[in-house]
Amino acid sequence: MVEVSTSILSVKKGEETKTFFALETAKTDYFHIDVMDGKFVEKNTYEKMFQNASYIKRISNLPLDVHLMVEDVKEAIEDFLALDPNIITFHLEACQNKEEVYELIQYIKNNNCRVGIAIKPNTKIEEVYEFLPYIHMCLIMTVEPGKGGQTFLTDMVEKIETLKKQVEKQKLEIDIEVDGGINLKTASKVKKAGANVLVAGTAIVVAKDFKVIIDELKE
Repeated sequence: MVEVSTSILSVKKGEETKTFFALETAKTDYFHIDVMDGKFVEKNTYEKMFQNASYIKRISNLPLDVHLMVEDVKEAIEDFLALDPNIITFHLEACQNKEEVYELIQYIKNNNCRVGIAIKPNTKIEEVYEFLPYIHMCLIMTVEPGKGGQTFLTDMVEKIETLKKQVEKQKLEIDIEVDGGINLKTASKVKKAGANVLVAGTAIVVAKDFKVIIDELKE
C-alpha cells in the first residue's frame, strides 16, 4: 500500500485553511512539514512550518510527517515534539557521529514518536544500514534538499532499489519514503523500485483536483 505525504511548502499564503481542508478531503495520508533553518539548507522555513503545523493540529486529525533539514537537530526535535507528530525524520548528514544518531533515535522514541532518517542524494545508502533496525522510516532525497519544485534525480531510483533489498535482507518492516520531484511520471519509477511513501508538494498543490492526483499517486 503506497501512502502520500503532501508537502505544504508551496501552499499559497492566505489559502492555508482552504488548502489543508481540501487535502484532508482528498485523503492525503500525511501532511509533510519541511523544516529548514537557513543553515543546513539555504532556505529558512522554521517559523512558518511551526505555525502551519500548529494550525493543522487544531483543525485536522491527519498525522504530521516532520522532516528536519536543520543543523541543531535536538532543538528542532524538542520544538516539534510539542505538536505531537506521527514521525520526525532528521538528516544523517546533520550528525557529528554514530553516537549522536543513536541518541537522537532514542530521544524521539522516548517521546512516543516514530523516527526516520533522511539522506541527501550524495550520501551513500550503505551509511544508513546499521541504523535501519532502530528506525521506522528511511527517507531518500531525490533532489538536493532545501528548494521546492526541483527536477527528480533519476539515478536515485537505483539507491531506492538497493535500500529495498537491504531492508528485505535484514527482514525489517520499515517505510521507504522518497521526497523531491515526485509527480505521476516519477512516482511509477520509485514505487517500482520499492518506495511506499511518496512526498509530493508542487504536483498536488497546483492540481485542479487534489483527489485525482493523490489517487493516481497511490495507484
